[in-house]
Amino acid sequence: MAALCYRDGEAGPEVLLITSRGTGRWIIPKGWPMAGKSGSGAALEEAWEEAGVRRGRVNHDAIGSYTYDKRFNGGYAAQVETLVYAVEVEQMCKTFPEAHERTRRWVRPDEAANLVDEPDLKEILCDFEDEALVQSA
Repeated sequence: MAALCYRDGEAGPEVLLITSRGTGRWIIPKGWPMAGKSGSGAALEEAWEEAGVRRGRVNHDAIGSYTYDKRFNGGYAAQVETLVYAVEVEQMCKTFPEAHERTRRWVRPDEAANLVDEPDLKEILCDFEDEALVQSA
């Protein structure tokens, strides 16, 4: 489950990127399904743990999915598909569980699409910008 966290910025919609712990690549908060939580609930939990999003309104329907290579201890990797849920950020905290392991950055969706590696996530970000611009018109 992944969280595409967004807000209204001064120059239009912005999305939140974080760095991965292993390689420092730009990603969005993501993780595994959680017992007792819906997909959107798990995405919101990941947004808190990895990015400090304390409160947000989450869309209960996924806006898309993408695949990425998950690297495991021991050096092997597996391709994983994750659902993406949009989270409108209402409050963020400076201290959160993974604050010392990650960097956060708010950017426009088109810039985010240029920073992430995963082709399907790039497409979601580009589509999200188009949707956000249509909704704000």
